[in-house]
Amino acid sequence: MQQEISDTEMPAAETLHRSRSAERVLALLDAVVTSGELSLSAAAARTDIPASTALRHLRVLTDRGYLIKDGSGSYSVGPSFVRTALASLQSGPYARLRSAALPELERLVEATEESAYLAVRDGNTAVYIATVEGRRAIRHVGWVGRSVPVEGTAVGAALLAAPMAPGSRPEPTFNTGAIEPDVSAVCAPIHGVGGPVAALSVLGPADRLAGTRLQTAANAVIEAAFATAGALSSVEAFSA
Repeated sequence: MQQEISDTEMPAAETLHRSRSAERVLALLDAVVTSGELSLSAAAARTDIPASTALRHLRVLTDRGYLIKDGSGSYSVGPSFVRTALASLQSGPYARLRSAALPELERLVEATEESAYLAVRDGNTAVYIATVEGRRAIRHVGWVGRSVPVEGTAVGAALLAAPMAPGSRPEPTFNTGAIEPDVSAVCAPIHGVGGPVAALSVLGPADRLAGTRLQTAANAVIEAAFATAGALSSVEAFSA
């Protein structure tokens, strides 16, 4: 019978090699997911990994179904990744967060007619994990699953907000053109015990989301974030 060797018993060089390989696999997967589609050369350049090494890791990800490769040689998200991502949104903390936020996203769209988003922080980026599209013919769409920098964005400022006293309403954050030209965002943090756990955003064309409409959106986002925090707190208390 073959004996399993633990990481502590493995030679240091082999442990380091496996760790580095895992980091490269994850870096390549993240690069493709974030970009939507990448060629081998683009993925290698984006992750600063030699093309021959990147090809080996991309083959593993493709064989396991986490990526797919089309006829032109470009890689994109595969069914295994989609299944994993959906499972993470159907159970656990993100499922509770989405369940608490979705009614408020609907109310934000009713109040503003613009698209509303839910985002969480991932290190130096913010990741959009849910949306309800606006009612206008020209509206902002397509950011679910997308990562944007925390630095210099309205959603980033909301996610980096300082903790506040229980029962207080959050402060809104604003930005125009940080990620896409002529797109304005108004956001507010969803506070937990130790600070923001997520943020709600309303995004729309800058020429439309301005003046009194911008203030209306700000007021709506504040109330939506406050209500979501209360609903999330109730769910967590019940679960505990």
